[in-house]
Amino acid sequence: MATVKIWTDAQAEADPRVKAVFDDIRATRKSDFVNNVWRALAGQPAMLEATWAQVKDVMAQPSALDPLVKEMLYMAVSIANGCEYCVHSHTASARAKGMSDEMYADLLAVVGLASQTNALVTALQVPVDPEFKA
Repeated sequence: MATVKIWTDAQAEADPRVKAVFDDIRATRKSDFVNNVWRALAGQPAMLEATWAQVKDVMAQPSALDPLVKEMLYMAVSIANGCEYCVHSHTASARAKGMSDEMYADLLAVVGLASQTNALVTALQVPVDPEFKA
């Protein structure tokens, strides 16, 4: 159960700041769907605006990374952070952008391996080789 109110479209329509963000989400994503993350943030319009602006800038603008790669990276971090919502939403988005079952299996293999070796190296407190330091 959410710890905040999940705004309806009618509630969003009554607040110009929230309505503007919801309208931009719909336009940017070319969809009428506004997911629950944005609806939960609507009670704090400044946070909603700032978070959407950052997500739009990083995830929706053309950059050196392909949109599918961005989604898969988002999935990996969400898995590592244990965010069920983001794992599901970004898996769906990655699938919509072309992630195959084979790509998903590879991603999970890398995430699992990195989690295991990160834990081992952290437990062993292995010093970083000077050659790897930036």
